[in-house]
Amino acid sequence: MKSVLDFQEKKNAKQKISMLTCYDYTFARIAAASQIDCLLVGDSLAMTMHGHKTTLDVSVSLMALHTRAVIAGAGDKFVVSDLPFLSYRKDLTANVSAAEEVMKAGAHALKLEGADGNLELIRHLVDSGVPVMGHLGLTPQSIHQLGGFKVQGRTEQAQNKIKDQALKLQDAGCFGLVLECVPAHLAQNITSSLEIPTIGIGAGPDCDGQVLVLQDMLGLNHGFQPKFLKTYLKGFDTIQNAFDQYHKEVSERTFPSDKESYS
Repeated sequence: MKSVLDFQEKKNAKQKISMLTCYDYTFARIAAASQIDCLLVGDSLAMTMHGHKTTLDVSVSLMALHTRAVIAGAGDKFVVSDLPFLSYRKDLTANVSAAEEVMKAGAHALKLEGADGNLELIRHLVDSGVPVMGHLGLTPQSIHQLGGFKVQGRTEQAQNKIKDQALKLQDAGCFGLVLECVPAHLAQNITSSLEIPTIGIGAGPDCDGQVLVLQDMLGLNHGFQPKFLKTYLKGFDTIQNAFDQYHKEVSERTFPSDKESYS
């Protein structure tokens, strides 16, 4: 996918959208050589790259730094970047400045969480030429308010609210919507009700696309196995074994050999 228009074309053609998070140049180069449709520079980098327990510690400048690194390696892949916690909940000038910094780092679009209180900003950004993706359901920036990483939309009232927010985000100009950790039937209902595409994570098979955290799907986050996650590689064990083999060869003086030495 090379432009924001491809998202709608995929939905209209009933073709699924594949998205992965990405936070650095090296993995971006691998993604660029793959068939993955698009990349998300998520504020989940707080946890995957910097060891924090939540996404709340990320700054705008850190998002911009990681965005630049991904853009450098992503080739023609479409790259969406998150606006971090509270960076878009200030006055309009500060909010737009945050958006400007991440967009000027190379992002092709921005993602922000929630609908209430964000609709005016979304309209302003879209009118200013910034493509915006919404995010509903489990919104990790509200983790303390939600009481933890829990499935959202369990009750009929909660489901109605999420669907109403989805319609409002579409009306505000969002080109797409992430649905995270909601019941599959709710995601299906929202997906069929919206003209714009939905990207699910823990939202069942009926969304227009899927996104996973790169480190999770590669099995690098040892011991992390929520219900929605499928791992495609035993990455932690594979890399650990490589480290141990390198240590063994250094210790036994078999590396470097003549082959790896200059004459």
